Amino acid sequence: MKPIARLALAALVVIALGTGAVIAYRLASAPTPEQRYRLQTVEKGDIVQSVSANGTLNPIVLVNVGTQVSGTVTRLFVDFNDKVEKGQALLELDQSLFAAQARQSEANVINIRTSLDLARATEARMQALFAQEYVSRQDLDQAVQARRSAEAQYAQAKAAADKDRVNLGYTTIRSPVSGIVVDRVVDLGQTVAASLQTPTLIKIAQDLSEMRIDTSFAEADVGKIREGQKVRFTVDAFPDRSFTGEVQQVRMNATVTQNVVTYNVRVSLQNPDHMLLPGMTAYVNIAVARRDDVLVVPNAALRFKPADAADKREDAAGNGNGAAAGEEGRGKGRKRDQRSGTVYVVDGKTIKPVAVQIGITDNRNTEISGGDLKAGDRVVVGDAPGAAGKPSSVGVRLF
Repeated sequence: MKPIARLALAALVVIALGTGAVIAYRLASAPTPEQRYRLQTVEKGDIVQSVSANGTLNPIVLVNVGTQVSGTVTRLFVDFNDKVEKGQALLELDQSLFAAQARQSEANVINIRTSLDLARATEARMQALFAQEYVSRQDLDQAVQARRSAEAQYAQAKAAADKDRVNLGYTTIRSPVSGIVVDRVVDLGQTVAASLQTPTLIKIAQDLSEMRIDTSFAEADVGKIREGQKVRFTVDAFPDRSFTGEVQQVRMNATVTQNVVTYNVRVSLQNPDHMLLPGMTAYVNIAVARRDDVLVVPNAALRFKPADAADKREDAAGNGNGAAAGEEGRGKGRKRDQRSGTVYVVDGKTIKPVAVQIGITDNRNTEISGGDLKAGDRVVVGDAPGAAGKPSSVGVRLF
């Protein structure tokens, strides 16, 4: 063999050995999945799916006490948070004009009563004289007509007197129910006018031991809500305490605000210690589905995508061979299955994608209802802190 050939062969051997050493070094020094990613073991557990919304606490019966007559408030008998009984006086309006009108009507009744007595006596005398043929039939008929007219005038005067008496009674505003005063709109000396509609003077909550929550749920969630479902809610006044209730009614009347359709859901609850007050904001959660002893994975595992997967997609899109374009063309118009997903599972010293069918979610974990995933598998939920290499692509996917 010529010296030049021997030198060339030796150079090739050196290059091959160097390349092999580099490859072996890189393989030995490559980070393991445990070093590169954050992993979590798949386990079985219970999962509850719920829908949530905000609402307002209200009494079951809130009575707006008004007035049917106009006048100036002269006396106030109750104030905020006072307990009242049915029929109890709440406030009083100026009675002077109504009392004078009532007295005038009573005097008019007495006056017409005397006229009626005279008409009846005249009719009786005419009856006796007509029987003895001292007066004509016409005189008797006139006496009867005068008596009937006096009776009609008397009935009219009594009705007017009753009306004025009722209006005088309206100057004292009384509670129609037993409850608690939650609002007082008027003050002493204020003039109220009951012309076109009855003004509200005082608001009374009939019973605060039973209350309700009026909430608005989106149309995507309302189909899962049924009457009788248990409800859990919190309020800002007691952030460390959870309260319970029950769905009382799902109202069919929709409300559209900025193209968002919502439905009112009424929740009933017990408030025996009166801790909850009218007007409080309630943060309501309704459990609509539950699965026990099922395979669950973190939602982060379903959102995770490794960086090399994104690189492969970019290379396929730019290689110019038409294959990627064909795949993209076939993908257009295809409706994505929102009940499926992909997780990446540790397979030796690498990770591999596993297609799964998903069920309900509690916004942190998701039920795995089908696929090749099994309990004990380790799934990738994100990149490890400080991991070398290009970061993974984590995108939000609806499922």
